[in-house]
Amino acid sequence: MASWFRRRRPRVEAPTLTPRDTAAAALRVDLADLAPAPAVFLGHCAALHLTFIEQLTTAMANAPRVADKDALARVAGVVLTRYLALVAEIERLQLDKSDIMAPHLEGVEEFERRTQGNSWQEQVASAHVTIGFLTDFWMRLAAGLPADLRDRALAALGNGDLEGPMHRILERGIAATPPLASRLALWCRRLVGDTMLQARSALVLKDDPSRDEAKIEPVFTELIAEHTRRMDRLGLTA
Repeated sequence: MASWFRRRRPRVEAPTLTPRDTAAAALRVDLADLAPAPAVFLGHCAALHLTFIEQLTTAMANAPRVADKDALARVAGVVLTRYLALVAEIERLQLDKSDIMAPHLEGVEEFERRTQGNSWQEQVASAHVTIGFLTDFWMRLAAGLPADLRDRALAALGNGDLEGPMHRILERGIAATPPLASRLALWCRRLVGDTMLQARSALVLKDDPSRDEAKIEPVFTELIAEHTRRMDRLGLTA
């Protein structure tokens, strides 16, 4: 079976989905087996949220309209709230947040660099795609945490609305400049490979690659399907 990750820039196709209840049950089992220890989960996820804040701040600084700057500032505020909730869990475990996040900073900063985008519209699209995809992923990965921590992590990651404001910014931009749709569709397709690799870096793989891939592939199929739905709602071809 070909790995999702042997292709540098994978082409995204809309997969055939199993019923949602069945798919959700499968995801809980598959990713729970590959989840990192709680401290590693929290450190990696918190470090990633720092880069999300930087990504949104850059887009906000480059946005030409006050309304867009305001919307992105509010989105960054939601991400900051999630970040602080993750840090609170690190402190609940009596761990030093700097020590816990430091091993992950190089990887997440390189991911941010590769997915930043040039224009401010690409920067908003990058945030919309990467934060949406990775939030879906980390909420599934939380299945492997102890029950009490899992519930608090899910509450942190599900807090606030990120997708709606970014969707509306992009929707307005595409309506005002229709040729933008083709450029953003291409850019969003390019983001998927790096975003999948960033997600995969959080998994604790076992000694049997074929079994690992058998668990990973349906999970990422569902994540890509949700990404496709996100793009469809914007009228973009994923």
